[in-house]
Amino acid sequence: MSSLVLGGLKMIDQFINFVIRPPRAEYDPDQYLWEKDFSIGGTKCKRQDLELTNSRGHTLRCSHYIPSSSLENTTPLPCVIYCHGNSGCRADANEAAMVLLPSNITVFTLDFSGSGLSDGDYVSLGWHEKDDLKTVVSYLRNSNQVSRIGLWGRSMGAVTSLLYGAEDPSIAGMVLDSAFSNLFDLMMELVDVYKIRLPKFTVKVAVQYMRRVIQKKAKFNIMDLNCLKVSPKTFIPALFGHASGDKFIQPHHSDHILKCYAGDKNIIKFDGDHNSSRPQFYYDSVLIFFYNVLRLKFLQLAHLNLKVIAAGLDENFLYEIISGLRSACVDVASSSSSAPPASLTTKPTNELISEAVPIMNTDDLLVADNDHNIDEPEGVPIDQFEEGCSFTSSNRESWGRCSSLGGSEEDESLAACPGDQVEKSDVGNTEQKPIEPTRQEEEERKEKKMKKGVETDAKKPKRERLEAFGRRIRLGIIKRVNHGRHRSLQP
Repeated sequence: MSSLVLGGLKMIDQFINFVIRPPRAEYDPDQYLWEKDFSIGGTKCKRQDLELTNSRGHTLRCSHYIPSSSLENTTPLPCVIYCHGNSGCRADANEAAMVLLPSNITVFTLDFSGSGLSDGDYVSLGWHEKDDLKTVVSYLRNSNQVSRIGLWGRSMGAVTSLLYGAEDPSIAGMVLDSAFSNLFDLMMELVDVYKIRLPKFTVKVAVQYMRRVIQKKAKFNIMDLNCLKVSPKTFIPALFGHASGDKFIQPHHSDHILKCYAGDKNIIKFDGDHNSSRPQFYYDSVLIFFYNVLRLKFLQLAHLNLKVIAAGLDENFLYEIISGLRSACVDVASSSSSAPPASLTTKPTNELISEAVPIMNTDDLLVADNDHNIDEPEGVPIDQFEEGCSFTSSNRESWGRCSSLGGSEEDESLAACPGDQVEKSDVGNTEQKPIEPTRQEEEERKEKKMKKGVETDAKKPKRERLEAFGRRIRLGIIKRVNHGRHRSLQP
């Protein structure tokens, strides 16, 4: 009997160390982090290493990834703080940097106390880590280098983000990947998963023992670490993610948090387990989520004078814009080539844009939209929107009508857009009368129109498709701006 008790206590001690003192990541920053100067998708970036001190006097090793252009431009950029999981370190943020940096979103990451190269002997699965996160947020806000701040956490980092978000409602948004709802329930599940043999009658005694030991070593109460208590009081927009095959933190944990979460919320589930790589569509959703919550003024489409307002647009509409643009451009390109059009696949937003845009000349794609007046706000010019986003008339006009994609002569453009035609004789001299053409000139003009009519008819379906797409963008954004304006005026 005594040997059974001793064996059980030994296994409990191993389980306690598994929770508060997991294997520590030891690494060389110059080998496992991004280089001091590097490029991602054509964007030149820098890594700035720094040290911060938390409220318990522990030194935190941190890194801040920023676009090199921001060093010359004093305009603050939005920042996402990446929070690693148990046994993790700041090297886990490498993928987040790849997703966010090309969109001018800076990425800050750290080794939590007790993890990686930072000071501290134990981890607390989010309890003390939220104070480390508070130290980082305070530093960023005092630096005046960042505007809005978002959080992206995985496993322990997701719990840390949620606990801190309940205390700081100014956080713009949170991505919570594989968060657990309740530490006590998680520990009981892990006993079964890892087949720790404990007699049924000793479970309560073992729990009390683990509670006392963890309280003494790591200075926190496992019964207090409960995300279900803070979720109903947290209103920050949140995107949850969880692998359907996760056996370590099972998917129902995210489901429980989602059910009682008070703020705007959404969840994405995908194949894989707790430590598997996340699929590309998940990263795409994360990028679009941060576009919305960080309220970027516009999404710049590379090599294109078209600006898609991201603030106020939902993820589905933004994807319709990107996919529709690529689809329309592929149709135009495939009409002059025998190769079949490329299939639409789920790719990063910046890749979708870069693939769609270079196919055709933007000067031929976008011309003024003078004959499509679609529900413009009364008393407010269409080139002035909320959130401080203002556009010149040329940018506003680029929303609309597309040309015939091939005709550059003046008479062809006038024939394609009869509503935009202006009698030039009325500009210079109002009394001047047009000279009537001779019969021979009329016949020559008719022949030219017939030839050009054949070319225009061949391009008409493509032009109509692009025109419809342009009107859809214009109408969708105006409706969303009007909706946001009317909602803000309500008492």
